[in-house]
Amino acid sequence: MTEGLVLGEGALSAEALAAANVHPESGLATDYLNHFNEVVMLLEMIGDMPEMAEEILDWRPCPYEEHFTRTGYAGAETVIAAYAASPHALKAHFETIVAALDDALEEAQDKLRAEDVAGAVMLAATDIAPLLAAARAAVHGRIEGEGVDESAADQAEVDALFG
Repeated sequence: MTEGLVLGEGALSAEALAAANVHPESGLATDYLNHFNEVVMLLEMIGDMPEMAEEILDWRPCPYEEHFTRTGYAGAETVIAAYAASPHALKAHFETIVAALDDALEEAQDKLRAEDVAGAVMLAATDIAPLLAAARAAVHGRIEGEGVDESAADQAEVDALFG
């Protein structure tokens, strides 16, 4: 169904992408980052609001397509089709960042389970926030730039060669 679709054409016209809140060059939607933004915000507040720990511990990784399907996002079909049509190197870079975010957030959860609130907060500031900034940059079509972990970009290039 999504095979042969091209960003900016047909079902993925500029108008369709704009209506679904998809970046026209990357084919990625910023709304996916809400899945991370909420838990990061909670991690940043956990030192002052320890009652938020349960919500943080309930967070689970969620693949891009599943996020839009599960949340009932109005433009889910367009978002998922655009993701399939996303430039390969950029998509690989984005997926590498998302995997690192998932891992870092699970590590923060482990710290909370071990009652290391300070360690979880530190991890949010030193590792998770920069990864989230890199994910935002990728959604806007940038692999290199401010806040982007260059090792993730290098891995994306390797992934693109063998993907």
